[in-house]
Amino acid sequence: MLRRISLSAVALLAILLGFVAAAAPARAASDAWWNKEWSYRKAVSVDLSPSGVNVSGPVGRTVVLVRLHSGNFTFTDAMPNGADLRLVDSDNKTPLPFHVERFDATTGIAAVWVSVPNLNGGEKRTIWLYFGNKSAPVGADEKGTFDPDTMAAWHFAEKPGQPSADSTANANGAKAAPAGIDDGGIIGGAARFPGQGQLEIAASGSLAMPAAAPFTFTAWVKPDNLAGTQALFSRGGFTIGLNAGVPFAQGPGVSVQAKTALKQGDWSHVAFVADGQNLRLYVGGVEQGTAAGAMAALDGSIFLGGATGQPFTGELDEVRLAKTARPAAMILAMAQAEGPGGKLVSVSETAEKQSSGGGVLYFIVSKLEPIDQGVVGLCLLLLSSAIALMVNKVRYLNRSDKNNADFMNVFRSLGDDLVPLDEVDGLDPARAKRLAGSPLGRIYTSGVEELQVRKRRWGSQPLSSEAISAMHAAASAVVVEENQKLDKLMVILTIAISGGPFIGLLGTVIGVMTVFGGVAMAGDVNVNAIAPGIAAALLATIAGLACAIPSLFGYNYLNGRITTVADQMRVFIEQLITRLAEIQRDEATENEMMSAAAAY
Repeated sequence: MLRRISLSAVALLAILLGFVAAAAPARAASDAWWNKEWSYRKAVSVDLSPSGVNVSGPVGRTVVLVRLHSGNFTFTDAMPNGADLRLVDSDNKTPLPFHVERFDATTGIAAVWVSVPNLNGGEKRTIWLYFGNKSAPVGADEKGTFDPDTMAAWHFAEKPGQPSADSTANANGAKAAPAGIDDGGIIGGAARFPGQGQLEIAASGSLAMPAAAPFTFTAWVKPDNLAGTQALFSRGGFTIGLNAGVPFAQGPGVSVQAKTALKQGDWSHVAFVADGQNLRLYVGGVEQGTAAGAMAALDGSIFLGGATGQPFTGELDEVRLAKTARPAAMILAMAQAEGPGGKLVSVSETAEKQSSGGGVLYFIVSKLEPIDQGVVGLCLLLLSSAIALMVNKVRYLNRSDKNNADFMNVFRSLGDDLVPLDEVDGLDPARAKRLAGSPLGRIYTSGVEELQVRKRRWGSQPLSSEAISAMHAAASAVVVEENQKLDKLMVILTIAISGGPFIGLLGTVIGVMTVFGGVAMAGDVNVNAIAPGIAAALLATIAGLACAIPSLFGYNYLNGRITTVADQMRVFIEQLITRLAEIQRDEATENEMMSAAAAY
């Protein structure tokens, strides 16, 4: 029996694995592996739909930040310096320009900038992050990440004492290093300004700003002091800065101010956009000030982090200048992608291995925690045992019903000539043996044997009430044995019915508790961090219900059939004992009459 259960369990697991494989959708041509030399890839979602940042309108080519950490990336699968990273567009064919600002396998933190082309509001695009090629050359293209309209971009990721470099191909680096570098900036490193020592960037052809030309300034700002007027960017007579913490832009033909002040000690995204007709200020990606006007021609050095009489106290990070008016949708996308808890970019927690399957069910199964794996395995073991039991019971009951029906035909044909089945005329030995093994056949054999014992002992005398009771007890013992055989291992179904859901629920509760505990420890609260773990935890409950529901139906079905067989045996035993007693009585009466006739 145990062997049959084990075989059935293996068969069931094979069926379930086949279901998982069938549930995984076939890969489209766009999902083909980009390069087989890379072992792993992760889906990176850029979501401008209502489920993300809910941006409308065209965005265009945008540089977005992909944050990697130990919760969504296995650093040991990549090269220690991230040289094997590759970003590929949604068609899985087009490599995207990118560069790595920070990649620290020891702390498990990385910041990767990638240029995503032709973004539009309302869309949700999936790009692919490939890694896992230990022999790959460095694939980063820092200069090619930014579009030609970007005049300069400063990450401030240099070591202390090194001049701030421009990440674009224009090489508009600062003449000196900032007063300090904070390694814990909004993204990576940040330039610290203690109220003096602003950065100077020399004039160049790529930094030309003719009159009425479009212009965009974006930066992350963390003011340590809101008092007075502080310059963030200045050139000639034009200044972008803070007045009592309120962002403003002031200069020839320019005067615009935001509505609210920045928070002291907090990072805020500040942007200024001039399109030749209108001036706009954005804070956190949201427009906070607008005015009509155009910028005058500006030349000379650019100063960041202060100006004469307007020193800045705080930190700057990710300062960019562009010779075009960036659309509002791009400003919002930048703020959401780069800020903490942004909804624009999310990285799948599970990496796909080359030639591995895909699909939702495969993904959920891959997220099972060890405790949930044990719970699902236990539920599958219970289910396979229950299925094996139900199959064997149905086969036994079918065989019993068939043999009982055949036996009753033979029994009725015997009339009052109740003899052992192997002595019935016209009944071949194989059929007699099969009928004798049926539940009713065993009762019949027991009753006939008990009658023969009493005939040998008492001859043809009528049976006493005690003898009839003894015969009834002997036949009832056979009924008890048959009932025990019918009920054998039925407890497996009751365990599966009552225990399966509770076991599954226990796995789900522990799984959900583990997910929320991990989120609390990581401090990363977003749907991509929570949903996979909860979905996998719910799989434990599904496994428990999948164990209980078939077992419940099977138990009720088998219990009804077992009750029918038990009723047949109970009725038959009364019928058999009564007929045997009548036969013995009639035989004794006939013998007495023959003896009396002989004496007469």
